[in-house]
Amino acid sequence: MEVACGEMVEKELDAMIERRSRQKDPDEESDLWRESARRYNARQREENRLAWQRYFCRLAGSLRARAHEYDRRAEALMEATEEGKTA
Repeated sequence: MEVACGEMVEKELDAMIERRSRQKDPDEESDLWRESARRYNARQREENRLAWQRYFCRLAGSLRARAHEYDRRAEALMEATEEGKTA
């Protein structure tokens, strides 16, 4: 009976040691999580930077087109004013 009990305790200890060996070190897991979070944040910052760059490029193009249109309108008004003076 005593031998069977000792063997059962030994099996339980072996199972506990096996479970424990499969567990990750909390510090290592924390380091892995921090590195994963750092990579994620860096990727998000880069995606946001590119999105803002595209936005401002489109905005600048739109503003240049508007400025060109306003210059043409101003020139047309100046020509009309000058033609009115000479007539």
